[in-house]
Parts: sequence; structure tokens; C-alpha cells
Amino acid sequence: MRLGVLDVGSNTVHLLVVDAHPGARPLPAYSHKETLKLAELLDADGAISEEGIVRISSTLTQARRISEDKGVEELLPFATSAVREASNAEEVLDRVAQDTGIELEVLSGADEARLTFLAVRRWFGWSAGRLLVLDIGGGSLEIAYGLDEEPDAVASLPLGAGRLTSARLPGDPPEQGDVRDLRRHVRAEIARVVGEFSRLGPPDHVVGTSKTFKQLARIAGAPGPGEGQNAQRELDRGSLEEWVPKLAAMTAEERAQLPGVSEGRARQLVAGALVAEGAMDLFGVTRLEICPWALREGVILRRLGGLGGVG
Repeated sequence: MRLGVLDVGSNTVHLLVVDAHPGARPLPAYSHKETLKLAELLDADGAISEEGIVRISSTLTQARRISEDKGVEELLPFATSAVREASNAEEVLDRVAQDTGIELEVLSGADEARLTFLAVRRWFGWSAGRLLVLDIGGGSLEIAYGLDEEPDAVASLPLGAGRLTSARLPGDPPEQGDVRDLRRHVRAEIARVVGEFSRLGPPDHVVGTSKTFKQLARIAGAPGPGEGQNAQRELDRGSLEEWVPKLAAMTAEERAQLPGVSEGRARQLVAGALVAEGAMDLFGVTRLEICPWALREGVILRRLGGLGGVG
């Protein structure tokens, strides 16, 4: 069947159309993205503004129309931290449903971590052993660890690259003092949960997902998209540590000229790099592998598994 996954994230609304059936690898057929940057559309009370609600509804209406044009049989719409943590989340969901006919399933941080872990497990298989999965989104950092398809431990921290940039790195390039303060904040937050994972033993394989990790790996020399989805891509902590001060000294326009860095995400790359560096350091990770599958693929796999919906 042809499925459409509609992901309302902190940075973008992403429609992924795949051809899939149980027991087979989902094959991507079409992808459509619109940049929203919901973190920048919040008012002083943490509510999504009227402009933000209108933009979400307009973008989802367009995505639904595209999904119909592409022959999607079933649409799986969900939202993550930006909507989940908005002070007017219920109003946003009601308005969007009324305006578009699309009822968004709001995933918890734990849901995000579990579904991303499922996608990574299916990609690497059982031979990868115990997996530690790190996923840096626009609004949150998800961490998951386990041996099976259901992780043994998960955590979701408010350390998304977009969120941190809006709140703590106003300059372009950011002030050195702001970068130091953010570094301390990130590491303090991650340090609170490290023990929950360390007690389970060292992982056999460490994996990073999300656009942030992909861009950092590309900057550090990983193969580009021309090498195909199956090319092995890694991020070495030593290389990352060398790049963090370089990225912090650049303007967003300069970062956007680096290989693999999109203009829309260039401004938040410093915050993302600080989260990646902090997580790798505190978890004792010297090198991780990039997985092309993440949350959207996890939603598809859960649906194909017949477990009902995305929750």
C-alpha cells in the first residue's frame, strides 16, 4: 500500500510518501518539505501565535492535497515537541482539525525515542547488538538504548537545536559567552540522565539520526548523498570537537556554504553541534554511525506491524 507520513516538527512539515507492505522494506516514492520554524512563532506565554496556526493549517492543507495527488491510501499525521509543549496545544489541534480535516497525533518524547529506536533497529538488524540511539530534533534530544525492538531505556530532553538557538544564541555569529553558557547548560541536562543508561552496560553500536547529525558528519568528511543511502557515514568525536569552535565563529551565511548544510538550518547548527558533542562526550562515545532512518520510518514500521496508529 502507499502510505503518507505527515510530520509536523519544530522546524519543518515533512510529507514522506512510501510504498510499503508488511515484511518488506518501505520504498520512498515522494518527499515534500515546508519550513515553518514553529519555535519562532511562539508568543511570550509559549503559545503558538495566530499566524503560526494559520501557517500550520495552510501547510497541512497543501500536504494533504499532494498526498492525494500521489495516490496515498492512508495518511499518518503526527506532531512532536513544538506542538506538544505549546501552552495552547489543544486549541491548535482543534483549529487544525477544523480547518484541514487532519487530526494530528501528538507524540510524547518517549514515543519519539521508541519509534526512532525501532527504525534504527530495523535498519541495522539484530547483529548490531545493544544500540544507543541519539536523535537531535528541532525541539528536543531523544535518547534510547536496548537490545530488542523496544528499548530498555528512553529519555527526551528539551535540547533541540532550534529551541536552543532561539532561546540562547541570538547573535550571528553568537557571542562567545553565550556559546560557553549553552555548552554548560547542555551538559548539565544530559548529565542528569546518563546514569539511567550507564547502568545497563556499554552499547555495542552507537547511532545518530536526524538532520543535525547528518550535516555534522558531512562537514567532517562523510560521503555525500551522491554515494547513496547505503553508504556508511560516521561522525568522529575528535573531528566534531575541532569543528565546534569553527562553526561558532561563522555567520549563518558562512555555515550554509559548508557541504551538506542547508540554508534553513545553518543558524541552528552551532546549538546542534554543542548537543552532539556533549552527548558523545558524556556517554563516552568516540564514534557513531549515521542512520538514514529515523522517526518517520519508525511510524511507518509501527503501522505495518499492525499495532494501530503511531502512539
